[in-house]
Amino acid sequence: MLRKIVAALILVPLAVIIVAFAVANRQIVTVSLDPFGAAEPAASVTLPLFALILLLLIIGVVIGGVASWLRQGKWRGAARRLERDLRELRQKFEAHGLAGDATTAAQHGAPPARLRLRPPAR
Repeated sequence: MLRKIVAALILVPLAVIIVAFAVANRQIVTVSLDPFGAAEPAASVTLPLFALILLLLIIGVVIGGVASWLRQGKWRGAARRLERDLRELRQKFEAHGLAGDATTAAQHGAPPARLRLRPPAR
């Protein structure tokens, strides 16, 4: 619930700002992608200024997201490797017949005897 309130407090003013920006910047601009033909560019796009700025903002967010995803690749790989190792260890644990002690203690709600701790001495 708190997350929805915080999101609304951020998104509603942001939406108002974007709409005000779009209304204030309706001029048509030509973006030339040809550095050599200033008078008659070979590659150019004509669109409203707000559309250009919002398009560039979206492209920047996508590029940042892809860069972040690529940078986190080693952590995703480590997580997959550790999950695979854990699965293999659980299978070995069950194959040796040791799973009965841990599962019965977990079912009764009491920790195994070796995990019970004494209260601290005063």
